[in-house]
Amino acid sequence: MDKLRILIPKGRIFDNVSRLFSEAGFPISLADRTYRPVLGAAWLDAKIMKPQNVGELLEIGSHDAGFTGIDWIKESGADVEEILDLGFDKVRIVAAVPQEVDDERLRSKKLVAATEYVNIAEGWLKKQGYQYRILRTYGATEVFPPDDADMIIDNTSSGQTLRDNGLRIIDTILESSTRFVAGRAAMADKEKRSRIEELAMLFKAVLDGRDRVMLEMNVPKARFSEVIAGLPAMRSPTVAPLHGDEGYAVKIAVKKHEVPDIIPRLKKLGAVDIVEYDLRKVVP
Repeated sequence: MDKLRILIPKGRIFDNVSRLFSEAGFPISLADRTYRPVLGAAWLDAKIMKPQNVGELLEIGSHDAGFTGIDWIKESGADVEEILDLGFDKVRIVAAVPQEVDDERLRSKKLVAATEYVNIAEGWLKKQGYQYRILRTYGATEVFPPDDADMIIDNTSSGQTLRDNGLRIIDTILESSTRFVAGRAAMADKEKRSRIEELAMLFKAVLDGRDRVMLEMNVPKARFSEVIAGLPAMRSPTVAPLHGDEGYAVKIAVKKHEVPDIIPRLKKLGAVDIVEYDLRKVVP
């Protein structure tokens, strides 16, 4: 079959996507000043592009699958299929204005809204009933008010940059994160669809592995029922008899945030020699 053509975004998303590929078993190498990374699989062909362009390139079929924020899919209106929400690079698309400006003043005139998200901004401004003119920006949108714009519509993770520039958020328009998406043509191709779904399975296994740890412990026979009853588990714990018929070795995969509660509880129930270690992948 033809190679699966993957678009990997440049900028802040690249590092997370690169790490995801590496942990899935496909290390990425990228020489300086090139846009053609080498992936550790002969059936993958990758290219670095701006996340803003990914959706439309998948729609026209020049590439098969890629990664971008859902904000840029909404902005471009690209007709693509979302395969997996990877959950990282979370941002909010917000409307923000100078601290001293009130809503009545904004609605009393034709305001200037500075943004990179022209289509998202226009849809929101119309819905809110503002009179407006959109000023297209190319980065550093937060510096436009108050001299050059009355409002900005921009992405933010913590809101600190907005506060540092004297701005306050008046509405959250969209919440976004990095998605693994594919073109309709690629998903209509049986072999490419299979490859895309295999990648998605591996990516999900990596993400689930990051969220869990393995707990391994020994349990005396007399305390076995109580310990097993107190265990959370993905399905059923793995249980094996100890040498000498003195008890059982028990393994469970648990969410990391559960560990501070589980370990003391297991100890009280009679588990001993408790060991915690990280997981690389979890495939249910």
